[in-house]
Amino acid sequence: MLMMVTGGSGSGKSEFAESLVTGLADGPNLYIATMFPFDEECHKRIARHREMRKDKGFDTLECYTGLKHADVSSYHTVLLECMSNLTANEMYQEKGSGDHCVEEILAGIRHVKEQCRNLIIVTNEIFSDGMDYDEETRRYQKYLGEINVRMASMADLVAEVVYSIPLIHKGDLNEVFGR
Repeated sequence: MLMMVTGGSGSGKSEFAESLVTGLADGPNLYIATMFPFDEECHKRIARHREMRKDKGFDTLECYTGLKHADVSSYHTVLLECMSNLTANEMYQEKGSGDHCVEEILAGIRHVKEQCRNLIIVTNEIFSDGMDYDEETRRYQKYLGEINVRMASMADLVAEVVYSIPLIHKGDLNEVFGR
């Protein structure tokens, strides 16, 4: 099963995604962390996320680029956190795929999904703030938007988290948990 969780910054999407993993209770579980720790703020966010999941039974794989090379075959459920970081990494990191990031990331999603029972992907809703951004930011938004649209079409469940409340746009939570 492929599940996509989206929401704005601080919406509770990470906690909801982790609750999906722990609710499945079919471990072992893997957390694919995509945030490249390039500054102090990133290190703080990484530490906060590690603290949030420390007792939830996750192994962690740091994967900044090249998702299609990840070996997750020994895991039942994989949580990828988060698509917006992976997209930026693929666009801008030295080992990234640059302008080919959409296809590279979608190939990575398919690769991971083929190896595990459940794949839960967290992404960000960055498109509705009404701001006018520079050309490079618009290019990033275009790539992330295309990935999100294509990922949603592949997904069994699409949830948007608003104020810690999950709104299900596609699929059924009862089916996720076998109820």
